[in-house]
Amino acid sequence: MEEKDKILDIRDLDVSFRTSAGMIHALRGVNIDLYRGETVAIVGESGSGKSVSMKAAMGLMASNAVFNGGEVIFRYKDDNGEIKEVDILKQDKKWIRRNINGKHMAMVFQDPMTSLDPTMTIGKQITEGMIAHLGISKKEAWERAKGLLEEVGIVDAEKRMKNYPHQLSGGMRQRVVIAIALSCDPDLLICDEPTTALDVTIQAVIIDLIRKVQKERGISVIYITHDLGVVAKVADYVNVMYAGKIVEVGNVNEIFYEPAHPYTWGLLSAMPDLGTDDDRLYTIPGSPPNLLHDVKGDAFAARNPFALAIDEMEHPPMFKITETHSAATWLLDPRAPKVEMPEELKKRIERMRKEAE
Repeated sequence: MEEKDKILDIRDLDVSFRTSAGMIHALRGVNIDLYRGETVAIVGESGSGKSVSMKAAMGLMASNAVFNGGEVIFRYKDDNGEIKEVDILKQDKKWIRRNINGKHMAMVFQDPMTSLDPTMTIGKQITEGMIAHLGISKKEAWERAKGLLEEVGIVDAEKRMKNYPHQLSGGMRQRVVIAIALSCDPDLLICDEPTTALDVTIQAVIIDLIRKVQKERGISVIYITHDLGVVAKVADYVNVMYAGKIVEVGNVNEIFYEPAHPYTWGLLSAMPDLGTDDDRLYTIPGSPPNLLHDVKGDAFAARNPFALAIDEMEHPPMFKITETHSAATWLLDPRAPKVEMPEELKKRIERMRKEAE
């Protein structure tokens, strides 16, 4: 793909947080690429750094964040249609809020109740950003907001505009949040666990809605999730994150059918599976490392049944498997012993392939 199509380029992003207990090294050299119109998923357990990396990309970091290095290059078209390129980390918060947030990059958070203002009507909350960023009149913004509510599948939009958040169901609130995110026609939509707070039937509807909107508008989407079922439905590319680092990256078929990192094996094994007779749910043993302390070697070594002696001493580099697929595990070093993924996981992948066909 040509370079000009890349809209987000995160390089060696390294972030710590000052806390009363000491410095937490939350991101340890994160690299993520995103091209126009694509969907990239970032997966991993809670605390692996998924949300922090995207908040950094949006310039929404807390005041106790310390940037140790790296860059977040964002490319967008300005009001005159010219391609602009900025390093988000070098801009001040006011500039980002005025020029980027909401206008070119928008975020859908996991709990719609925390991102909506309980004291403002839905209509006011959708029109606010449009009036500020697009410089249009209240009347025009109101009409556009109605159209957006219809686009996200809310019936009787005129009536809903006058409602307050507490008068809507969870699924409807999440649709409103998506409408707000889309209101200024962003180039990039970041969805942070957008379906966690919703029941299963509504989850599917919201995912389909985001996909539909993406197709119609040609925008890029980043999904932050721990739910691999969601990833399988939406993503073109997947970044698997562990302890503040990307440990495997590939297209969706490579990650699901040819995973190479033992952590990815664990995540796939832990997905609920109806095709097996075993009623126990697999869990990855142990817990992630405490990032208050320096991580020596491979952060996953203590939980990895296939760990090698070198894992204790040195963090593995990214080994390239194909043009699109790489993983940071010493098992891919040509000198390493040949290790196969667990037999049960092989069977499960075979079942997933058949279902997909």
